[in-house]
Amino acid sequence: MAPIWIPVLAAVIGFVVTAAIGKPVIHWLRKMKFGQKILEIGPKWHMNKQNIPTMGGFMFMIGITVSMLAVCAYLLQTERANAQLGWLAVYFSVLLIALAYGLVGMIDDWAKIKKKQNAGLTPMQKLLLQIVVAAVFLSLLRLNGGLTGRLWIPGVNVTVMLPWVAYLALAIVVVVGCDNAVNLTDGIDGLAASVTVPVGVFFAAAGYVQGNLGVTVFAGALVGGLLGFLIFNFNPAKVFMGDTGSLFLGGAVAGMAFACDMPLILIPVGLVYIVETLSVMLQVTYFKVTHGKRLFKMAPIHHHFEMCGWSERKIVGVFTLITIVMCILAWMLFRSAL
Repeated sequence: MAPIWIPVLAAVIGFVVTAAIGKPVIHWLRKMKFGQKILEIGPKWHMNKQNIPTMGGFMFMIGITVSMLAVCAYLLQTERANAQLGWLAVYFSVLLIALAYGLVGMIDDWAKIKKKQNAGLTPMQKLLLQIVVAAVFLSLLRLNGGLTGRLWIPGVNVTVMLPWVAYLALAIVVVVGCDNAVNLTDGIDGLAASVTVPVGVFFAAAGYVQGNLGVTVFAGALVGGLLGFLIFNFNPAKVFMGDTGSLFLGGAVAGMAFACDMPLILIPVGLVYIVETLSVMLQVTYFKVTHGKRLFKMAPIHHHFEMCGWSERKIVGVFTLITIVMCILAWMLFRSAL
């Protein structure tokens, strides 16, 4: 097991690098005129966010990658890491799925900017790309021995063994669903990043207990990178992460869950992501069934609370607190299963 300060070091490097490059990245995004386009159907007070630089997810993507490479270089100098290089496979698998989804988001953001509207890739194009990335990632984990087909059900502490084909189909749904859920959560200043910080802390701790060095380092770097990004993204935001950042985060969260071989732990730790997604599904279904009536004032649900008079900071604070509580619950469930 690596020293406890290893994920802390990853977090510090991720934070410092992300915070250091923040202003130059924002300046470059403004120079390139990569501004956010706001939907007219959204809250009217969001219109003052029009043309705030987007694609700022590059900040923490760079910070996380630099952090992981730096810590990896250090670990490769130690006898322990040289004797057991298997963690590198998991390390690169999780990083690559996050970067691959970040690339999908970048393509989507670029298309929006080129079209000068809040619509980039078509839903089908995005879905197909997400499925391909998920299938490749899961297959790599399988080849590296990171996936067993074992499905642990938190709470009841029951384990079900599934045939690989069935597990793969279910896993693709979970990965793509998680990626889109995090994307939906990125709707107000600092929300997606703030909610994902405690999720990263949970996986850093879980990976450490499992002896999963790749996940531990990645999660530490993720937490540091997001905290560095929040300097510029917390309300009032100076930059948005865009789909570039939110799809990266979705891939990162799903990747860590599968690399730890406990995908269903996403239910408690990702409760906010799930509720955001369900609010959209319920809104659309209710609208169709009732021929025009709305269940919420606006969906995703963070916009509903905005319409109820909650400030963006209050929503971020409450949703983050809920995530912290659910991560503590998930930790208790995880520890009870050991």
